[in-house]
Amino acid sequence: MSDTHWWFFDLAVAIAVTGVLTFGILAGGHGVVRIAVTIPLVLFLPGYALVSALFPDEPNDDYRSFDEEKAGLGSPVLVSGGLEAIERTVLSVVLSVAIVPAITLFATVTPWGVTLEPVLSGLAVITVVLALLAIGARYRCPPARRFTPSFSSVTPFFTRGRPSPYERSGYRPYNVAIGLGLVLLLASGGFALANPPQHDGFTELSVDSRTVTGDTETMYDATYTAGERQELQATITNREHEEVTYTTVVLLQRVSDDGTGVTVRESTAVDRRTATVPDGVAHRQSLEITPTMRGDDLRLTLLLYDGEPPAEPTVDNAYRVVRLPIEVE
Repeated sequence: MSDTHWWFFDLAVAIAVTGVLTFGILAGGHGVVRIAVTIPLVLFLPGYALVSALFPDEPNDDYRSFDEEKAGLGSPVLVSGGLEAIERTVLSVVLSVAIVPAITLFATVTPWGVTLEPVLSGLAVITVVLALLAIGARYRCPPARRFTPSFSSVTPFFTRGRPSPYERSGYRPYNVAIGLGLVLLLASGGFALANPPQHDGFTELSVDSRTVTGDTETMYDATYTAGERQELQATITNREHEEVTYTTVVLLQRVSDDGTGVTVRESTAVDRRTATVPDGVAHRQSLEITPTMRGDDLRLTLLLYDGEPPAEPTVDNAYRVVRLPIEVE
Protein backbone atom coordinates (compact mmCIF):
# COMPACT_ATOMS: atom_id res chain seq x y z
CA MET A 1 0.00 0.00 0.00
CA SER A 2 3.01 2.32 0.20
CA ASP A 3 3.34 2.28 -3.57
CA THR A 4 2.07 5.50 -5.14
CA HIS A 5 -0.07 3.52 -7.58
CA TRP A 6 -2.38 2.63 -4.65
CA TRP A 7 -3.33 6.19 -3.71
CA PHE A 8 -7.04 5.45 -4.32
CA PHE A 9 -7.07 2.12 -2.44
CA ASP A 10 -8.69 3.35 0.80
CA LEU A 11 -11.48 5.20 -1.04
CA ALA A 12 -12.20 2.19 -3.26
CA VAL A 13 -12.47 0.07 -0.12
CA ALA A 14 -14.77 2.68 1.46
CA ILE A 15 -17.10 2.55 -1.57
CA ALA A 16 -17.12 -1.27 -1.62
CA VAL A 17 -17.67 -1.58 2.12
CA THR A 18 -20.49 0.98 2.00
CA GLY A 19 -22.26 -1.04 -0.69
CA VAL A 20 -21.81 -4.35 1.14
CA LEU A 21 -22.95 -2.96 4.50
CA THR A 22 -25.96 -1.21 2.97
CA PHE A 23 -27.05 -4.38 1.19
CA GLY A 24 -26.55 -6.41 4.36
CA ILE A 25 -28.67 -4.08 6.47
CA LEU A 26 -31.48 -3.83 3.90
CA ALA A 27 -31.42 -7.62 3.51
CA GLY A 28 -32.78 -7.90 7.01
CA GLY A 29 -29.91 -8.46 9.39
CA HIS A 30 -30.84 -8.37 13.08
CA GLY A 31 -29.26 -8.27 16.50
CA VAL A 32 -25.52 -8.07 17.04
CA VAL A 33 -24.72 -8.57 13.34
CA ARG A 34 -26.84 -5.60 12.33
CA ILE A 35 -25.22 -3.40 14.98
CA ALA A 36 -21.72 -4.47 13.92
CA VAL A 37 -22.30 -3.61 10.25
CA THR A 38 -24.09 -0.35 11.02
CA ILE A 39 -21.44 1.21 13.30
CA PRO A 40 -18.79 1.89 10.59
CA LEU A 41 -21.44 3.15 8.18
CA VAL A 42 -22.78 5.61 10.75
CA LEU A 43 -19.68 6.60 12.71
CA PHE A 44 -16.79 6.59 10.23
CA LEU A 45 -17.22 6.06 6.49
CA PRO A 46 -19.17 9.24 5.53
CA GLY A 47 -16.84 11.46 7.52
CA TYR A 48 -13.74 9.72 6.15
CA ALA A 49 -14.92 10.29 2.58
CA LEU A 50 -15.55 13.98 3.33
CA VAL A 51 -12.18 14.43 5.05
CA SER A 52 -10.46 12.75 2.09
CA ALA A 53 -12.19 15.13 -0.31
CA LEU A 54 -11.19 18.19 1.75
CA PHE A 55 -7.60 17.09 2.44
CA PRO A 56 -6.32 15.02 -0.50
CA ASP A 57 -2.63 15.71 0.12
CA GLU A 58 0.03 14.21 2.37
CA PRO A 59 1.00 15.87 5.66
CA ASN A 60 3.77 18.33 4.88
CA ASP A 61 5.14 20.29 7.80
CA ASP A 62 6.89 23.51 6.84
CA TYR A 63 7.82 26.58 8.79
CA ARG A 64 6.64 30.01 7.67
CA SER A 65 7.66 33.23 9.32
CA PHE A 66 5.15 35.82 10.41
CA ASP A 67 5.14 39.15 8.63
CA GLU A 68 6.92 41.34 11.18
CA GLU A 69 5.52 44.54 9.72
CA LYS A 70 1.89 43.39 10.01
CA ALA A 71 1.98 41.09 13.04
CA GLY A 72 5.00 42.41 14.89
CA LEU A 73 6.16 38.85 15.55
CA GLY A 74 9.26 37.10 14.26
CA SER A 75 8.51 33.59 15.55
CA PRO A 76 7.86 31.00 12.85
CA VAL A 77 4.54 29.11 12.75
CA LEU A 78 4.17 25.43 11.82
CA VAL A 79 1.99 24.99 8.76
CA SER A 80 0.72 21.54 7.78
CA GLY A 81 -0.35 20.89 4.21
CA GLY A 82 -2.32 17.76 5.11
CA LEU A 83 -3.64 15.77 8.05
CA GLU A 84 -1.98 13.30 10.35
CA ALA A 85 -3.68 9.94 10.93
CA ILE A 86 -5.09 10.94 14.31
CA GLU A 87 -6.51 14.11 12.79
CA ARG A 88 -8.12 12.17 9.95
CA THR A 89 -9.63 9.68 12.40
CA VAL A 90 -11.06 12.28 14.77
CA LEU A 91 -12.44 14.44 11.95
CA SER A 92 -13.93 11.37 10.24
CA VAL A 93 -15.89 10.48 13.36
CA VAL A 94 -16.94 14.07 14.10
CA LEU A 95 -18.10 14.75 10.54
CA SER A 96 -19.92 11.40 10.37
CA VAL A 97 -21.82 12.32 13.53
CA ALA A 98 -22.77 15.60 11.80
CA ILE A 99 -23.71 14.05 8.44
CA VAL A 100 -26.05 11.36 9.77
CA PRO A 101 -28.47 13.77 11.58
CA ALA A 102 -28.47 16.02 8.49
CA ILE A 103 -29.58 13.11 6.30
CA THR A 104 -32.18 12.11 8.89
CA LEU A 105 -33.53 15.67 8.93
CA PHE A 106 -33.77 15.64 5.15
CA ALA A 107 -35.65 12.32 5.30
CA THR A 108 -38.43 13.97 7.33
CA VAL A 109 -39.53 15.96 4.26
CA THR A 110 -39.62 12.93 1.96
CA PRO A 111 -42.79 10.87 1.40
CA TRP A 112 -41.19 7.93 3.25
CA GLY A 113 -40.38 9.83 6.45
CA VAL A 114 -37.69 8.84 8.93
CA THR A 115 -37.49 5.14 8.15
CA LEU A 116 -34.58 2.80 7.54
CA GLU A 117 -34.67 2.78 3.74
CA PRO A 118 -34.45 6.52 2.96
CA VAL A 119 -31.94 7.26 5.75
CA LEU A 120 -29.67 4.33 4.87
CA SER A 121 -29.93 4.98 1.14
CA GLY A 122 -29.14 8.67 1.61
CA LEU A 123 -26.17 7.82 3.81
CA ALA A 124 -24.80 5.34 1.28
CA VAL A 125 -25.25 7.74 -1.65
CA ILE A 126 -23.55 10.61 0.20
CA THR A 127 -20.64 8.37 1.19
CA VAL A 128 -20.10 7.10 -2.36
CA VAL A 129 -20.38 10.59 -3.90
CA LEU A 130 -17.92 12.06 -1.39
CA ALA A 131 -15.51 9.16 -1.98
CA LEU A 132 -15.63 9.76 -5.74
CA LEU A 133 -15.02 13.48 -5.19
CA ALA A 134 -12.08 12.56 -2.95
CA ILE A 135 -10.61 10.36 -5.69
CA GLY A 136 -10.87 13.26 -8.11
CA ALA A 137 -9.29 15.65 -5.62
CA ARG A 138 -6.34 13.30 -5.04
CA TYR A 139 -5.90 12.77 -8.76
CA ARG A 140 -5.48 16.51 -9.23
CA CYS A 141 -2.74 16.63 -6.59
CA PRO A 142 0.90 16.33 -7.74
CA PRO A 143 2.00 12.69 -7.36
CA ALA A 144 4.64 13.66 -4.80
CA ARG A 145 2.04 15.44 -2.64
CA ARG A 146 -0.81 12.95 -3.12
CA PHE A 147 -2.03 11.16 0.01
CA THR A 148 -1.29 7.44 -0.22
CA PRO A 149 -2.78 5.09 2.38
CA SER A 150 -0.43 3.06 4.51
CA PHE A 151 -0.57 1.45 7.93
CA SER A 152 1.05 4.46 9.56
CA SER A 153 -1.40 6.80 7.85
CA VAL A 154 -4.55 5.00 8.96
CA THR A 155 -3.71 4.11 12.55
CA PRO A 156 -4.91 6.73 15.04
CA PHE A 157 -2.11 5.90 17.49
CA PHE A 158 1.32 7.44 17.88
CA THR A 159 4.24 5.13 17.03
CA ARG A 160 8.02 5.33 17.25
CA GLY A 161 8.25 5.70 13.50
CA ARG A 162 6.03 8.77 13.49
CA PRO A 163 7.58 11.87 15.05
CA SER A 164 5.22 13.92 17.16
CA PRO A 165 5.45 16.77 19.66
CA TYR A 166 4.48 14.25 22.38
CA GLU A 167 7.60 12.08 22.11
CA ARG A 168 9.54 13.90 24.76
CA SER A 169 6.94 13.14 27.43
CA GLY A 170 6.16 9.67 26.09
CA TYR A 171 3.30 8.78 23.73
CA ARG A 172 1.92 5.78 25.65
CA PRO A 173 -0.55 7.78 27.83
CA TYR A 174 -1.93 9.43 24.71
CA ASN A 175 -2.38 6.07 22.97
CA VAL A 176 -4.19 4.73 26.04
CA ALA A 177 -6.49 7.76 26.02
CA ILE A 178 -7.15 7.35 22.30
CA GLY A 179 -7.90 3.64 22.77
CA LEU A 180 -10.31 4.31 25.61
CA GLY A 181 -12.02 6.99 23.55
CA LEU A 182 -12.52 4.61 20.63
CA VAL A 183 -13.89 1.90 22.93
CA LEU A 184 -16.35 4.35 24.50
CA LEU A 185 -17.38 5.62 21.08
CA LEU A 186 -18.08 2.12 19.77
CA ALA A 187 -19.87 1.15 22.98
CA SER A 188 -22.10 4.23 22.96
CA GLY A 189 -22.78 3.88 19.22
CA GLY A 190 -23.65 0.21 19.59
CA PHE A 191 -25.93 0.90 22.54
CA ALA A 192 -27.73 3.67 20.63
CA LEU A 193 -28.25 1.39 17.63
CA ALA A 194 -29.39 -1.53 19.77
CA ASN A 195 -31.78 0.62 21.84
CA PRO A 196 -33.29 3.25 19.53
CA PRO A 197 -35.75 5.65 21.15
CA GLN A 198 -39.30 4.41 20.88
CA HIS A 199 -42.31 6.67 20.88
CA ASP A 200 -45.44 5.60 22.72
CA GLY A 201 -47.49 3.12 20.73
CA PHE A 202 -50.75 4.17 19.16
CA THR A 203 -53.42 2.96 16.76
CA GLU A 204 -55.20 4.87 14.01
CA LEU A 205 -58.81 4.21 13.00
CA SER A 206 -60.13 5.90 9.89
CA VAL A 207 -62.93 5.60 7.35
CA ASP A 208 -62.22 5.63 3.63
CA SER A 209 -63.28 8.85 1.98
CA ARG A 210 -64.71 9.29 -1.48
CA THR A 211 -63.68 11.61 -4.29
CA VAL A 212 -64.27 15.22 -3.30
CA THR A 213 -66.00 17.54 -5.78
CA GLY A 214 -67.78 20.87 -5.58
CA ASP A 215 -71.04 19.07 -4.76
CA THR A 216 -69.58 16.91 -1.99
CA GLU A 217 -71.30 17.43 1.37
CA THR A 218 -69.57 14.68 3.36
CA MET A 219 -66.28 12.86 2.92
CA TYR A 220 -68.07 9.51 3.25
CA ASP A 221 -71.32 7.96 2.06
CA ALA A 222 -73.82 9.42 4.54
CA THR A 223 -77.08 8.22 2.94
CA TYR A 224 -78.51 4.77 3.70
CA THR A 225 -81.73 2.91 3.04
CA ALA A 226 -83.47 1.11 5.87
CA GLY A 227 -83.22 -2.68 5.59
CA GLU A 228 -80.61 -2.59 2.81
CA ARG A 229 -77.06 -3.79 3.47
CA GLN A 230 -74.26 -1.40 2.63
CA GLU A 231 -70.51 -1.70 3.11
CA LEU A 232 -68.34 0.79 4.99
CA GLN A 233 -64.57 0.58 4.50
CA ALA A 234 -62.46 1.29 7.58
CA THR A 235 -58.68 1.17 8.05
CA ILE A 236 -56.84 0.14 11.23
CA THR A 237 -53.17 1.18 11.37
CA ASN A 238 -51.12 -0.53 14.06
CA ARG A 239 -48.24 1.52 15.55
CA GLU A 240 -48.11 -0.30 18.89
CA HIS A 241 -44.65 -1.91 18.33
CA GLU A 242 -46.25 -5.36 18.50
CA GLU A 243 -48.95 -7.46 16.87
CA VAL A 244 -52.42 -6.61 18.19
CA THR A 245 -55.82 -8.28 17.83
CA TYR A 246 -58.51 -5.63 17.42
CA THR A 247 -62.28 -5.81 17.64
CA THR A 248 -64.44 -3.27 15.83
CA VAL A 249 -68.01 -2.70 16.99
CA VAL A 250 -70.39 -0.59 14.88
CA LEU A 251 -73.34 1.07 16.63
CA LEU A 252 -76.30 2.73 14.94
CA GLN A 253 -77.47 5.49 17.27
CA ARG A 254 -80.33 7.98 17.35
CA VAL A 255 -79.10 11.19 18.94
CA SER A 256 -80.40 14.61 19.89
CA ASP A 257 -78.53 17.86 20.44
CA ASP A 258 -79.99 20.35 22.92
CA GLY A 259 -77.20 22.89 22.46
CA THR A 260 -75.27 21.80 25.53
CA GLY A 261 -74.36 18.30 24.38
CA VAL A 262 -75.37 15.24 22.38
CA THR A 263 -77.67 12.67 23.97
CA VAL A 264 -77.97 9.10 22.71
CA ARG A 265 -81.66 8.14 22.80
CA GLU A 266 -81.40 4.77 21.09
CA SER A 267 -78.48 2.51 20.17
CA THR A 268 -78.11 -0.87 18.50
CA ALA A 269 -75.12 -2.88 17.28
CA VAL A 270 -75.13 -3.52 13.52
CA ASP A 271 -71.74 -5.23 13.02
CA ARG A 272 -68.69 -6.63 14.82
CA ARG A 273 -65.35 -7.61 13.29
CA THR A 274 -62.07 -8.98 14.66
CA ALA A 275 -58.68 -8.59 13.00
CA THR A 276 -55.09 -9.39 13.98
CA VAL A 277 -52.80 -6.66 12.64
CA PRO A 278 -48.97 -6.86 12.71
CA ASP A 279 -46.99 -3.83 13.84
CA GLY A 280 -46.64 -1.15 11.16
CA VAL A 281 -49.41 -2.56 8.96
CA ALA A 282 -52.56 -0.73 7.80
CA HIS A 283 -55.42 -3.25 7.71
CA ARG A 284 -58.51 -2.52 5.59
CA GLN A 285 -61.76 -3.78 7.07
CA SER A 286 -65.15 -4.09 5.38
CA LEU A 287 -68.03 -3.37 7.75
CA GLU A 288 -71.58 -4.37 6.81
CA ILE A 289 -74.21 -1.80 7.74
CA THR A 290 -77.92 -2.70 7.61
CA PRO A 291 -79.87 0.18 9.21
CA THR A 292 -82.99 -0.65 11.22
CA MET A 293 -83.96 2.96 12.04
CA ARG A 294 -85.04 5.86 9.83
CA GLY A 295 -84.42 9.56 10.10
CA ASP A 296 -81.83 12.28 9.76
CA ASP A 297 -80.88 12.29 13.43
CA LEU A 298 -78.82 9.11 13.23
CA ARG A 299 -75.11 8.37 13.37
CA LEU A 300 -72.78 5.42 13.03
CA THR A 301 -70.31 5.07 15.89
CA LEU A 302 -67.27 2.89 15.26
CA LEU A 303 -65.70 1.59 18.46
CA LEU A 304 -62.27 -0.02 18.29
CA TYR A 305 -61.01 -2.24 21.12
CA ASP A 306 -57.65 -3.78 21.88
CA GLY A 307 -58.79 -7.37 22.33
CA GLU A 308 -62.32 -8.34 23.32
CA PRO A 309 -64.82 -5.53 23.99
CA PRO A 310 -66.87 -5.39 27.20
CA ALA A 311 -70.41 -6.70 27.41
CA GLU A 312 -71.79 -3.22 26.75
CA PRO A 313 -69.58 -1.34 24.26
CA THR A 314 -69.73 2.44 24.69
CA VAL A 315 -67.78 5.48 23.65
CA ASP A 316 -66.29 5.76 27.13
CA ASN A 317 -64.73 2.27 27.22
CA ALA A 318 -63.48 2.14 23.61
CA TYR A 319 -59.82 2.56 22.60
CA ARG A 320 -60.63 4.53 19.43
CA VAL A 321 -63.91 6.11 18.33
CA VAL A 322 -65.19 7.41 14.97
CA ARG A 323 -68.58 9.14 14.74
CA LEU A 324 -70.33 9.44 11.35
CA PRO A 325 -73.65 11.36 11.11
CA ILE A 326 -75.91 9.67 8.54
CA GLU A 327 -79.41 9.82 7.13
CA VAL A 328 -81.52 6.68 6.66
CA GLU A 329 -84.41 6.85 4.20
